[in-house]
Amino acid sequence: MREFVVAALSFPTALFTFLLLVVVGYWLFVAFGLSDVDALDGVDGAGAETLDGLGLGGVPISVALSLVISLSWFGCLVGTVLLSGSGFPGVAVAALSVLVLVVAVLVALVLTRLVVVPLRGLFDDRLAPTRSDFVGLLCVVRTGRVDLGFGQAEVTAADGSSAIVQVRQAGTEPLRAGSTAVIHDYDPEGEFFWVAPVDLDFPIN
Repeated sequence: MREFVVAALSFPTALFTFLLLVVVGYWLFVAFGLSDVDALDGVDGAGAETLDGLGLGGVPISVALSLVISLSWFGCLVGTVLLSGSGFPGVAVAALSVLVLVVAVLVALVLTRLVVVPLRGLFDDRLAPTRSDFVGLLCVVRTGRVDLGFGQAEVTAADGSSAIVQVRQAGTEPLRAGSTAVIHDYDPEGEFFWVAPVDLDFPIN
């Protein structure tokens, strides 16, 4: 146990020991519902771009950083323990410790990329827009009419993707191809959206 503590507090492992404690604390907050997985997203745009450049994008920043820190700490710990029993002189151990740091970080990045790839699909599904996200958005009628039994319209989601959806209206005001309407409700049984004509000269609250 003493050897483990000494290794954890020695260079280069010590560089990641504090960060690992932060990671453990963060995920404890997530487990108890005091934070969420996406809490760090958007905090630092440059950091997010850096992770994307390293091939670690597509998952929350917290997940990618936690993996890199944990794997780097473990790699440094193993290297430090091996060096402590190698019998090399102090100068050689110091030089090799720097090499252990570099190798541990590089290996951690590679392993994290391998882990991130299958996780991307999971988080893409979680972030995908749902039908309820269309409620409150404007749409453009694509059929000759919209009434209680017929109609289609094109709606653009917040992420820029567009879709052709089934729409209905309870009113009698004509809605023809090219008309603009606002989606105000979704009928899950009929799988269509309720729309109403909208005058773009007036703001929608």
